[in-house]
Amino acid sequence: MTSIAFIGLGVMGSPMAINMVRAGHRVVGFNRTPSRAANLVEAGGTAADSIAEAVSNAEFVATMVPDSADVESVLTGPDGVFTHAAPGTVVIDFSTISPHVAMGMADAAAEHGHVFLDAPVSGGEEGAIDAKLSIMVGGPDDAFAKARPVFDAVGTTVVHVGSSGSGQLVKAANQLIVAANIAALSEAIVFLEAHNVDTSSAVRVLGGGLAGSTVLDHKAQRMIDRDFAPGARIDLHHKDLGIVTASARDAGLALPVGNLVATLMASARANGDGGLDHSALFRGVERLSGRLG
Repeated sequence: MTSIAFIGLGVMGSPMAINMVRAGHRVVGFNRTPSRAANLVEAGGTAADSIAEAVSNAEFVATMVPDSADVESVLTGPDGVFTHAAPGTVVIDFSTISPHVAMGMADAAAEHGHVFLDAPVSGGEEGAIDAKLSIMVGGPDDAFAKARPVFDAVGTTVVHVGSSGSGQLVKAANQLIVAANIAALSEAIVFLEAHNVDTSSAVRVLGGGLAGSTVLDHKAQRMIDRDFAPGARIDLHHKDLGIVTASARDAGLALPVGNLVATLMASARANGDGGLDHSALFRGVERLSGRLG
């Protein structure tokens, strides 16, 4: 049994923290909105009133917050994790943030006597609930090995991909691939519907061939049903594609597809779809085709 502090009990963080409890760990959660801790407490965890209280006896601190600035605030702020955690604590950031910020957090952690792992996840809310996330981890080998029981409580594909920041770079690549798949699938369904094809049947046969993908399996029917209840929101995928384009620019790379899907995601957000699931990129394709109802 391991003692874990979990900071950030939102759509992803809450089920992840609950699965850590179910795996036998002691979990103390903190969220800026205290009511978000209710599900964790019901599952057998504990709620803290502050970050300092949450991390006071933790061997591991896990964070799952929206963006780079949130991670910096939670970790390095005057009331943050680095100030209050015991020396030697392993800090695992499950958030998706800038690789440069992740590397900066690793340096700051070391200055305070802690170890930092950047460990962004893929799999969305469904993967978080089912403890079937893919986790790409950057940081020291020994810290990764030590934290493996924590990762195994929430994920089924857990891979150490390199030094600090590497996890975020792999997650950026993941988000590029996912966005491109969503855009292509959106166009395919709009195309099929325009020709009055039975789209559910079409998707079934497409899924059995080379066009098959996890995106098709999980997002096609949502597009057909126009069910865009938020899981992975367009707002967050827009942020993630900003990381892709910025990191590509830093490396002097041309990513034509990446830049296009970033523009489409920005357009969807500008048109008021930011709070919807990223499969609502479909609405942008409909909009461009004059078919949005």
